[in-house]
Amino acid sequence: MSVTDPADPRLDPYLRLTDVALRRVTEPVKGLFMAESAEVIGRALDAGLEPLSLLMLPKWVEPLAGLLARLDSAVPVYVGSDEVLRQVTGFHLHRGAIAAMRRPAPLGLAEVVAGARRVVIIEDVVDHTNVGAIFRSAAALGVGAVLVTPECADPLYRRSVRVSMGTVFQVPWTRVEPWPGGLGELRALGFQVAAMALDAGAVPLDAWVAGGLPERLALMVGTEGDGLTAHALELADTVVTIPMAGGVDSLNVAAAAAVAFWATR
Repeated sequence: MSVTDPADPRLDPYLRLTDVALRRVTEPVKGLFMAESAEVIGRALDAGLEPLSLLMLPKWVEPLAGLLARLDSAVPVYVGSDEVLRQVTGFHLHRGAIAAMRRPAPLGLAEVVAGARRVVIIEDVVDHTNVGAIFRSAAALGVGAVLVTPECADPLYRRSVRVSMGTVFQVPWTRVEPWPGGLGELRALGFQVAAMALDAGAVPLDAWVAGGLPERLALMVGTEGDGLTAHALELADTVVTIPMAGGVDSLNVAAAAAVAFWATR
């Protein structure tokens, strides 16, 4: 259906999508998240998530006919000019379409890690791009679940979802609360916790892997810059580091996580 007024109340879910501070608060409260691009929307549908509406430019209606055919007839598809959509969202909608989706109910920790041999804990990482990249590596390298701390960026924020290429829908995840007290529940489920950190007493990753890995392992990575908190490090069973060369002291958190996933796969 055509939309011509940026103030149309039916477009409220798409307002000010570039306002990170606003969206990170309002989306969870309203029980929705945004899926951007045909591929990501398709992955969300594959995962059984519920679309509430779609927003797109007229030129994408025909190319995305296959995607639109997957929607229930009750799901509205709003089509508007570039100028109208730019005023609503705050940016040029160049990825074909964006969908407002119903946010799934949060899962319990035991349910999320059931059957997983490898999980990753993301502590307080605030960059949505890094969170999305960690999810994508987790999906590609066999990590069975992702656990995020209360202060970590929202995995279902638009940029996280896009960077993950929709893998946030296929890797089970939940928030660990309280933190870091929730590590006790993880240990009770049979996991050993390995902290990835620059620490004088850390074991080199390759040497640690060569010594044999536990049956159930939780790799813990920390926020950009400061890394893991002191409390998290104290509660880890092992502290592991990636040996560096070329005068480089560390990797970006998403890159470090990918290396650790590959080494422990």
